[in-house]
Amino acid sequence: MTIKKRLFISNILMILAPVAITLLIGLACIGSIWFIVTHESVFGFEDSEDFYQVSQQLALLVEHRLLEATEDQGEKLKDLGKLLENQSISLVVQSNDEDIYAYGNRSVHDPTLIDAVSEMKGEGLVRNQGRVLYMKPIEIDGDTFRILISGNQTEISYDSLTVVLAFTAIVLIFTIFLAILLTNRFLVKFVFQRIEEPLLILSNGVHQIMDGNLGHRIEYSQVDEFAPVCSDFNEMAVRLKQSVVLSQKQDQSRKELLAGISHDLRTPLTTIRAYVEGLQDGIPKTPEAKDAYLQTIRMKTEEITQMVSMLFVFSKMELGEYEGHPELLQLDDEIIQLVLAIAQEYKEKGLVILTDQLLSAKVFADPDQLRRVLMNIFENSLKYKEKAKGTLVISLTKKGNKYLLSLCDDGPGVPVESLPHLFEAFYRSDPARQNSFEGSGLGLAIAAKIIGQMQGEILARNVETGGLEIMVLLPEVEG
Repeated sequence: MTIKKRLFISNILMILAPVAITLLIGLACIGSIWFIVTHESVFGFEDSEDFYQVSQQLALLVEHRLLEATEDQGEKLKDLGKLLENQSISLVVQSNDEDIYAYGNRSVHDPTLIDAVSEMKGEGLVRNQGRVLYMKPIEIDGDTFRILISGNQTEISYDSLTVVLAFTAIVLIFTIFLAILLTNRFLVKFVFQRIEEPLLILSNGVHQIMDGNLGHRIEYSQVDEFAPVCSDFNEMAVRLKQSVVLSQKQDQSRKELLAGISHDLRTPLTTIRAYVEGLQDGIPKTPEAKDAYLQTIRMKTEEITQMVSMLFVFSKMELGEYEGHPELLQLDDEIIQLVLAIAQEYKEKGLVILTDQLLSAKVFADPDQLRRVLMNIFENSLKYKEKAKGTLVISLTKKGNKYLLSLCDDGPGVPVESLPHLFEAFYRSDPARQNSFEGSGLGLAIAAKIIGQMQGEILARNVETGGLEIMVLLPEVEG
């Protein structure tokens, strides 16, 4: 049950429960007062005059019944009991001083009252200590009958009734207060329990995260307002853990980047320094020797310049500040134009670039960045070739809803354990990183970031015939 529903029920019960309890207690008090008035007072008339009038009417009724009776007068009077029910009146009919009919409860005062009436010629009404008696003699067919009607006067006074009512009012007030207190206590527990429990769960979860337990997850099965909060907490914990892992990974990458830069810059700088010192010491004696020294210094300087340039591009991409200019490209045409432009130059360096099959393909990409990716792959194939004339074959096919650009050379390939790391910055299959002349180690890392910006994917695998295949998957553009 949701907290909203619990609050609604709580508000309703906060009104209905005290009212219902108060009504029940009030009805009980009213019933008690009614019972006292109707039973403890016994006789409901306030004065003797009322009793006298009722008694006369009842005596006439008895006389009429006796006149109608031909045999057993007592049987004829039995149905009078129904008329006297709940009237708090006792009736006695005597014949020759013997009871032929009696109804109701007699009092110890009745004999005294009968004697008093008898002295008043046998008929009349007397009262003593709250007891009232009416007696009337009648004669039927020579038989004398006495009708005795008795009862109690009202015993509850105004003051007594006031006390009873005051006590009832106090009971009702106390009942209302107690009902509100108990209802409030129950409803607070009814509502707050469902709020306290999830709050404690959330608090414990927060402390777990604060203590570094990023794997902690909240288990909450209730379907209420706290369910989405607990779900969001778990999602936050997942993202926080991912953020920490990413931060640690980036920190490690920065350390590796600094180590790689330091190593890769040290080698050409050491060479430049050695050749400059050689020139200063006059080691090269001939102009040709001096020119060779200067050419080496120039070549190492260009290596450093290229390395710094690639490092600048990589850093910009890491920070997300390297802006591209994607456009709709005819990928097969771009490949053909690039190969025509650089094929002869690479052939002279020892790498033959061929195109196998190029499917017509339209992609959304930055042409300059796409050329940078291809050139980086060309440079790697050139640097790592083992034959005097290496070969690189380019093909473009369709794979699902993507285009597959394959660049496969006939070089030595790479160790299987190195394949997952080829696109990491400054990674070389040589752990000692002794072969700095083989490149900066940033080419394939930059290529991977560029392809990622194009919503594509870049992979590497060793081919069975020898060599390394770089596969670039780019999404198809419809239309």
